[in-house]
Amino acid sequence: MKSILVITRLTLLEAARRRILLAALVLGLVFLALFSLGFHFMSLAVQSVQDTIVSRQMAFGEFYNFVLMAGLYAISFLSIAMGAMLAADTLAGEIGSGTIQSIVAKPIRRFEIVLGKWLGFSILLGAYLALMVGGVVGSVWLQTGYLPPNLLPGLSLMYLECVLMMTLTLAGSSTLSTLATGGVVFGLFGIAFLGGWVEQLGSFASNPTAIQVGIVSSLIIPSEALWKRAAYEMTSPFVQALGFSPFSSPSVPSNTMVVYAGAYLVVCLLMAIRQFGRRDL
Repeated sequence: MKSILVITRLTLLEAARRRILLAALVLGLVFLALFSLGFHFMSLAVQSVQDTIVSRQMAFGEFYNFVLMAGLYAISFLSIAMGAMLAADTLAGEIGSGTIQSIVAKPIRRFEIVLGKWLGFSILLGAYLALMVGGVVGSVWLQTGYLPPNLLPGLSLMYLECVLMMTLTLAGSSTLSTLATGGVVFGLFGIAFLGGWVEQLGSFASNPTAIQVGIVSSLIIPSEALWKRAAYEMTSPFVQALGFSPFSSPSVPSNTMVVYAGAYLVVCLLMAIRQFGRRDL
């Protein structure tokens, strides 16, 4: 366990040295500033509309929830991209440059290296996601007093999505080159994204074939299914009853799919450990 924590600390220090954290922090703060400014002016425009709606407060709440979900959707993509960039070069890059030799020469087992790096990246992703989600939700709350429902379950699902994609990237990096890993991971992410929209539109149109296509894509890579479930948890009860929004689907991923995603993550981590242990360094 001590060796794993040492690798975790070195992973965090390496991320700081390569200024990945600084770049992510700066871009994150720019995103939060633009979101807060845009939300401020949009909320002023909505509140200036004449009282022609039966329940203005309900209408405002639906608007706040919609804009908030749009911000969280962007954060989900940014966090996945950050996790993929962190993990794509960590094993493949160090093997290619030869720096991994200085680590494996020490009395540290290979599986401890993989677990230490995975834990370090998981901590970084958790901190980044908490900062970004806290900034967006805090901005909306400070300006309007609105909070989305089921925030903690939704945030947990978003975190699981990010860690899953990072773990898949780490598994790729244990076998493939950096560029090949990036291509495979973003290709799979594209399949999940497209399949999720096909399933969403198929559910709205009551097309069972389109729904099945979406389910198959979720089995191939369940990242989009986790986002759909997170979005469903955090959308308003009115949108849940309506059954359709740009960020959720009438075909809500079940708890079984969430468990499948967790198992998928574990399998990817075991694959990373196995492949790195067998790889010729």
